[in-house]
This record gives sequence, C-alpha cells and structure tokens, in this order.
Amino acid sequence: MGFFSFLGRVLFASVFILSAWQMYNEFDANGGPIAKELIPKLTVVKKNLSSKLGVGIHDFDVRQLIATIIFLKGVGGALFVFGSSFGSFLLLSQLALTTPLLYDFYNYGPNTPEYTLLLNDFMQSTALFGALLFFIGMKNSIPRRQFKKKSPKTKTV
Repeated sequence: MGFFSFLGRVLFASVFILSAWQMYNEFDANGGPIAKELIPKLTVVKKNLSSKLGVGIHDFDVRQLIATIIFLKGVGGALFVFGSSFGSFLLLSQLALTTPLLYDFYNYGPNTPEYTLLLNDFMQSTALFGALLFFIGMKNSIPRRQFKKKSPKTKTV
C-alpha cells in the first residue's frame, strides 16, 4: 500500500513539477510565453476589480507573478511527493491563484470555441484542486501515531 501511495503522489506531482520546469526553461527577460497570455487577462481582471471596488489597483510585474507560479509548482510538487501537507497547500494556492485567471471561460459566450476549451481546462484544474483537498483530508484523518495494543500476559499459577 505504501509503494502505491508514493507512486500515486509521484505521478500526480509530475504534472506540476514538469510544468514548472517547462515554465522555468521558457522564462526570459519578458517572462516567457506565459506572460503574453497573462498580461491581457490581468488587465481585464484589474479593470473589473477597479470598477467594482471603485479603487484604482496598482500595476505589478508579471514576471514576479510567473516566478511565484514556478516556485509554487516546483517546491509544492517536490514536497507533495514526500507526503507533505505543506506541499499540497502550496499546490492549492497555485491552483487557486491561476485557475480563474488563466481559464476565464466566463468571459466568452457558450457558442464560441474558446468557451469549451477554457471550460474543460477549468474543470480539470478544479478536479486537481479537489484531489489535493482529498489528500489533505485523508492525511488529517489518519492518526499520526498508532499505538499497538498490548497483548495480555498469561498468568501462571
């Protein structure tokens, strides 16, 4: 059972670790290809938030956001392999940060081709989020230290 649990964590975390490695290799002075996708989406989010809150939102560096995503994916995935709850919290925070931002199906009509693609990716990230919540729940439901019951000693007469 222990080996299959470890193998499952390795396979699950490989999605995040390999993605972080690819993002790291593509990271350049501009932030890489992900920056080209994030900048327009961040401006839409910033515009929506500033109009709803009535407060101007300051600009921030997209490269720092991408570096944070790479860190959360890489370190969180590596810690998750060894069964760390902290690693799963890092992966949860990465998914909570990026899923609604990258997969904004709600900005498209249901009849557009982007809607279906983004909705599928959004649901996949939601499933990963649920799997991490399940892992944390199962990890917390198992007692940390299990005591062995002592067998009663036989009395000699």
